[in-house]
Amino acid sequence: MESLHLNYELVLEAQDRLRKRVRHTELISSNHFSRQLGYPLLLKCENLQTTGAFKLRGAMNFMTARDRSGLAQGVTAASAGNHAQGVAYAADLLGVPAKIFMPESTPPQKVQATRDLGAEVVLTGANFDESFAAAQADSNQHGTVFIHPFDDPLVMAGQGTIGLEILKDLPDVANLLVPIGGGGLLAGIATAIKEHNPQVRIIGVESAAAPCMFRAVHDNAIAEVPLGTTIADGIAVKKAGQITTPIIQNLVDDLVLVEEEEIALAIVALLEKSKLLVEGAGAVPLAALLNGRAKGIRGKTVCLLSGGNIDVRTLALVVERGLLAAGRYLKLRIEMQDTPGALAHLATDLAEAKANIHDITHDRRTKGLVMGTTAVQLLLETRGQEHAHEVLGLLAKRGYSVTTEQ
Repeated sequence: MESLHLNYELVLEAQDRLRKRVRHTELISSNHFSRQLGYPLLLKCENLQTTGAFKLRGAMNFMTARDRSGLAQGVTAASAGNHAQGVAYAADLLGVPAKIFMPESTPPQKVQATRDLGAEVVLTGANFDESFAAAQADSNQHGTVFIHPFDDPLVMAGQGTIGLEILKDLPDVANLLVPIGGGGLLAGIATAIKEHNPQVRIIGVESAAAPCMFRAVHDNAIAEVPLGTTIADGIAVKKAGQITTPIIQNLVDDLVLVEEEEIALAIVALLEKSKLLVEGAGAVPLAALLNGRAKGIRGKTVCLLSGGNIDVRTLALVVERGLLAAGRYLKLRIEMQDTPGALAHLATDLAEAKANIHDITHDRRTKGLVMGTTAVQLLLETRGQEHAHEVLGLLAKRGYSVTTEQ
């Protein structure tokens, strides 16, 4: 194919290709978050996309833009989940062989979901970067077409169709918050929206544990950035894209970072208040708003929920972490006299404070305990931070030696 450059026309062409192949996802108004934030907030639900994430758009556009004969040898990709399923779905629809390289640590559900769509899955490498290198080498060896997860104009144009949908459904959008990993989603959407309305403020949101684009833009240099542990694994990328970075520098108004607890709280809030399941990467835009990371927001604002492919085990851990961060769970260690009835008195005091005992451990054998005392570890359910402070205040008033735990 001739060399392509991302522009508005390329996004319009992608829209024509994807019209009957990709779902035009809902833009849902959130009354709860609008009241909480003080301005109209809408949620663009790519978590409801056919494969559970926006990645299908870029993969489908990349493949349908090419002559079918050029795909005869098959396609190859590397992914920790969403790009894998997007490529596998598009390849299956078009009758093209697909081979996907995934890290060995990929959750079994994501591996099986990719295989269920007809792709061959190769588990290799300790992380995405090692899988990526293996996929490129295999593609070169066997003459297949390699589909980059973000640093390709056709892939970016496919993702940019989300911007066209937002403009159609909400022509007077004032602000748009978008997750960032390598930058393909943000570059594509910014290209689409800024051409149509340069006044729309576009803000990219990244995990503080994986700030490759934030560093690339602020340092004006693309370099590998060490990755911390993050629940936003879909945007955990070491190095920003060579093609995506200058586009984001030119078109995006601001980049902000969010912390892990903030992401967890956003996932829980979306589950409880909007009945929407999102993965960590999909929750970062709302996390930015709820924690005041994005400044000067006024007018109609859209959060892009980029995906909902979170495995059940991770979801359980995230929900517990989110509840702890919100003060809805309170973990305590109390040292008290080891006498008959002492534990019953503690339970009575907690009942008076309207705290529910979720879990309790009674331990007399902890090193360092004074003879005749015992350590009680508690996990309490509370109504939130204010109630948690009330519980701690009552326990202190009753003379208990209390240590809070994370």
